[in-house]
Amino acid sequence: MTRTDTGLIGALLDRRYRVDRLIARGGMSSVYRGVDTRLDRAVAVKVMDPRFADDRSFVERFEREARSAARLHHPHVVAVHDQGVDRSAGPEHGRVFLVMELVDGGTLRDLIDSGGALDHRLALSVLEPVLSALAVAHGAGLVHRDVKPENVLIGPDGNPGTPAGGGVVKVADFGLVRAVSSAGTTSASIILGTVAYLAPEQVTTGTAGEPGDVYSAGILLYEMLTGQPPYTGDTLLSVAYRHVNDDVPAPSRAVAAIPAAIDDLVLRATRRDPRARPADAGAFLAELRRVRAELDLSPVPVPVPVPSAPRAAEGGTDLGAGAGDGAAADAGADGTTASETTRGLPAAIGQAPATDGSSTGTPPAGVPGGDASMNEVTMPGFAAATVPAMSPAVPGGPVDPAGPRGTKALLRPAAGHAPGTGPARTPPAAGPQGQQVAAARQEPERASPWYKRWAALWIVAALLVAGGIGAGIWALSGPANVPVPDSVGQQEAAADTLLRGAGLTPQVTRQRHNTVPAGSVVSTDPAPGAEVTEGSTIALVVSSGPPTVPDVAPGTDPAAAEKAIGDAQLTPRRDKPGEYSPDVPAGTVLRLEPQPGSRANIGDPVSLVLSNGPAPIQVPDVAGQGKDAAFAALQAAGFAPFEAGQEFAENVPAGAVTRTEPGAGTTVDTTNNKVGVYVSNAAEMPTVVGRTTRDAVAELQSKGFQIEGADGSAPAFSFVIDQQPAPGTRLPAGSTVRLRTIP
Repeated sequence: MTRTDTGLIGALLDRRYRVDRLIARGGMSSVYRGVDTRLDRAVAVKVMDPRFADDRSFVERFEREARSAARLHHPHVVAVHDQGVDRSAGPEHGRVFLVMELVDGGTLRDLIDSGGALDHRLALSVLEPVLSALAVAHGAGLVHRDVKPENVLIGPDGNPGTPAGGGVVKVADFGLVRAVSSAGTTSASIILGTVAYLAPEQVTTGTAGEPGDVYSAGILLYEMLTGQPPYTGDTLLSVAYRHVNDDVPAPSRAVAAIPAAIDDLVLRATRRDPRARPADAGAFLAELRRVRAELDLSPVPVPVPVPSAPRAAEGGTDLGAGAGDGAAADAGADGTTASETTRGLPAAIGQAPATDGSSTGTPPAGVPGGDASMNEVTMPGFAAATVPAMSPAVPGGPVDPAGPRGTKALLRPAAGHAPGTGPARTPPAAGPQGQQVAAARQEPERASPWYKRWAALWIVAALLVAGGIGAGIWALSGPANVPVPDSVGQQEAAADTLLRGAGLTPQVTRQRHNTVPAGSVVSTDPAPGAEVTEGSTIALVVSSGPPTVPDVAPGTDPAAAEKAIGDAQLTPRRDKPGEYSPDVPAGTVLRLEPQPGSRANIGDPVSLVLSNGPAPIQVPDVAGQGKDAAFAALQAAGFAPFEAGQEFAENVPAGAVTRTEPGAGTTVDTTNNKVGVYVSNAAEMPTVVGRTTRDAVAELQSKGFQIEGADGSAPAFSFVIDQQPAPGTRLPAGSTVRLRTIP
């Protein structure tokens, strides 16, 4: 039992953190549920393997990365509370530990294992907070390097932004992979990460940047949608080969119901060329939200999975697994996961897979992927990393065989050893298991169906040995190793001069950063202080400063505006009501909030205010007005009046407006602004009593009346003595009036 096992139960680390019980265990660390006795709160305590405590470079890097991770304050990031080295058991028994927020619940691995492939709405609802957390980290200059289901924790009691009834999603272990990968122990010959999720550039060059996290998140989305990672194989090398040489297939090839837009999202994130992917998690998040809006998909509650029984933390660095109570950081169910994989894999990875993955049968003990006891893979001139397979958290329990979830190590040349002169293989441990291993190694080989694969493996081994010999010759006669100068915080020109002066070649990439001024160096890869070969290329990440709200002109299509906002690593939202505008067409962008040119932080929301077009207006009341006056009033209100006809209105004089269509007070859209005007044709009965019959008839006929009882042929001395209707009465044109005359 190691000092990071149950022997720590009840211990008080740094006179503050009481260790209560083991949650999970892996090759690099063990995770415990504990109590901060000073604040009386439950915490997760990660205790690194004792071999790291004496590695000064690891401890320094661990402290630096832990401080960086502790600066991340985000609802979807597992908070780092404290870190330290406990030497209460004596100076020779140091324990490097990390204290984190305790998330009661399970992991995304538990969720996938319990139900298989997730509905695409649920998959996006899980990935969105993951990318939100990664975007904040990338904005702060942190790269995760080990995005996988085991590092995605799901706990109860979500925050206000969580859909009702759902759990809260949190990402664990920011920046800590880098600390372990810098250790000077045996693990310095390997890179930490999980083969199923490694980006091609991590496999071929060991480079790990923001696009690498994007790739891993894309693989994560693929696995959620289909229930398994895209690549599986009998060996880690064969899976790594596929990452480098194959394009990730569309998830709809496995699950036909997946929309094409989500297929495209996965394929863009997992392109083999890192320059062709979204630049960082913020850009990936903007694309995800654009796809969600395009498909009209609302977030759904994320169920809190039931954690699997406590067991070994496998399938990765084991730096954040099990931060939740009882969480077990399982490896993927694909047979390809690894707690440690190569920083620089043998060149053969880019040329041919290690195996064809089609052989059957059981290889002999000692063959990679063979006997459960043999998880240590050794070749001459290569450093070996002994990493346990699934071992139970309960001491003394049986060791699970290495299989689909066994943890294995890929190798790179051991530092400080010429090929063929590396350290000898560690003999099997004493005890029953060690005896079993020894016995297994002494069994004679038997012919079996796997003999072709066995032969192929030996051929690969021979090629690797030959490559190692060449590497040794090159190491003796080639360029010297030099430390990477610390140029972080310097201006680009000064950093360029510093690196070139050290015999290194800077390769500049630019990224937005919330706090580092534009033109200053954010980070280098490899990190400052790392030993590299003279003449090596150093990735120099230079800040472009914080993002600014892009210049989106009024009238821009909303989709184009959202793309511009996403390209600026900001988050577009349509959460504002539309507004009327006489000049900007309806449905297009009226303005942005904040306004273009405003400084923001990566991932900040930018709201689109859309135009509703010209504001609707009311038709004014012009009834009773003369036709000309009515037309003038309607035109002043923004309408185009036209005479719709004449009609009788008893109370409206002839020539005046009787009504409009649409009617007075109606609210109409001025884009269709025509208004019909109706004019009265009423004729008013004049007074003709006492006038000559001839004059009376002439006036009444001029107004359009029909006359009864008299006509124009009456004698000149004939006078009107009565008229019906009475004077002043309004009648329709053509109405009949009656006259009485004398004589």
